[in-house]
Amino acid sequence: MNFTTANLCDSHSDEDHFQIAEPLLQAYGGQARFCGQITTIKVFEDDALIKAVLQEKVDNRVLVIDGGGSHRCALLDADSAKLAIANGWQGVVIHGCIRDSALINQLPIGIRALHTHPLKSHKKDPGDRDLLITFAGINFKQNHFLYADADGIIVSETLLS
Repeated sequence: MNFTTANLCDSHSDEDHFQIAEPLLQAYGGQARFCGQITTIKVFEDDALIKAVLQEKVDNRVLVIDGGGSHRCALLDADSAKLAIANGWQGVVIHGCIRDSALINQLPIGIRALHTHPLKSHKKDPGDRDLLITFAGINFKQNHFLYADADGIIVSETLLS
């Protein structure tokens, strides 16, 4: 994983298949840099689908969660982050909050989220999977490629080198 988002921008920013996220998300987890193909989920204050997807064995994937930008509860905790690591997920990007941030920051996974919140999620609506979701100025699509590091997040239709 020898990339920086700055170098990717220098090499590819004039291409149509390339998007740069607005700097809305905080960095968590012990892995500052991560990349992979996108799997999308859309939920609201319910983590059941998130946990189900993180149980799947994957190779080089990043889970992108549209949590509606809710600041009323957390969608990911340390147990879910450990589950993601055990099943091969490279990172999780959440338009919502996490909890257990001190523990998550010690784990070898990249997490981006709006903020932290101590309350666990509610069980209201299971959500949807593999939809186009939009936040931070990016259209996240299933199987597109996401690259994240300390400088930001980039999404591309194709694998970047």
